[in-house]
Parts: sequence; C-alpha cells; structure tokens
Amino acid sequence: MPAKRTREHFGLGVLRLAPATSVFLNCPYDPEYGPLFDAAVWATIGCGFTPRSAVESGTTAEPRIDRITRAIFESKYSIHDLSRCKGEGDANLARFNMPLELGIAMARRALGRRLAERHDWLVMVPAGHPYGRFISDLAGYDPVVHNGTERGLVVAVMRWLATRVDAADTLSPDQVLKGLPEFKRAMRKLRKSWGPWPPWADVVLAGLQIAKQFRL
Repeated sequence: MPAKRTREHFGLGVLRLAPATSVFLNCPYDPEYGPLFDAAVWATIGCGFTPRSAVESGTTAEPRIDRITRAIFESKYSIHDLSRCKGEGDANLARFNMPLELGIAMARRALGRRLAERHDWLVMVPAGHPYGRFISDLAGYDPVVHNGTERGLVVAVMRWLATRVDAADTLSPDQVLKGLPEFKRAMRKLRKSWGPWPPWADVVLAGLQIAKQFRL
C-alpha cells in the first residue's frame, strides 16, 4: 500500500518548508547523472536537511526560472554541480543553466542583511573540470572536487552539510551510504510508476522513511 502524503510527513504546496533546513540542489538532469543526483538527494536527507529541486513543482503555468528562483530564496543552502558546463554534441554547446542558478544563489546571499539571513552555497566540480576557464571569478572559492562516483558525491555533500550550523547530529559517510541502496530501490519503484521524474514530495517522503529505518 503506498504511503499517504500528509502535512506531518511532507507535502510541497501544502507544508511550509523551513528555510533553515532546506537545500536547493542544482545538478544536471540527464540519465547519465541520474545515479549521482539520487546520491545527492539521499546525502542531503541523511544530514537532516530537506532537498529542494527545479523539478519539485512539475510542469505549471509559472515560468521555470520563477520556480527556481523562489525555491532558492526559500532555502538557506544550495549545492551546485557544474559537471555539464563543457561542450557537448555536434554543435559543441555547453549547458549554462547551472551557472545561471548559481548566480541566483550568489545574489540571494548578497541580499541577506543579517548573518542569519545569508544564503550559503557550495560549488562542486568533477576532477579535472576546467571551470576556471569559463567562470574565472570562482577561482577564489575553491569548489569541492568529486570523483564522479556515488560514494564520492555523498562524501562531498556530507563534508559540507555536516559543518553547517543547522545540520543534525554528525554522521559518518559510511552510516549514510548503508541506506543508499534502499533509497535507490525506492527511486526505481517510483520511476516505474511515474516515469523519470516522480512527484518530488514522494521522493523526499521515501528518503525520510528510509532515513528513519536506518536511524539517521
């Protein structure tokens, strides 16, 4: 029997999410990156935070950039993986949606008048990524480098989130990684029913239930 979504559990559009524990994930949306995206979602939940995403509201009449901006402004934290910012395909075009969303997060931080209101963000890049060639202004921020594996991404996300002031009790990556296979099974089940992008509330609810099961 499928889990019932309630106010007490999680319901986007129904429950007002706490900005202090919300993390906007700005990552590629393609099949190749899919396992890493799931790992980032799971690592975020494992650290006691609620993941937000550009896909959380589905297709609506509201422009996508407005939905993204609102989600970022409703989140105290954001994580940006610039993995796809390089030439691809016959036209050798790069995807710049991720740098654009990073810029929104940087502006969000600049608008915070008090320290407690400031948006905090993290940039991640895969090993050997030439980010400095096209966003040289990031050179002073020391992006976190990951090795492109699920474990590497979980460790990179946890290393940052575990040090945020709003983090839950400190956990080791091994503790969180134990629950990753179960979360992946839950995601496969959801995608079998809904397709590539199941309702975001169901994704987060599945993660919360598994986190409880593994006592995270």
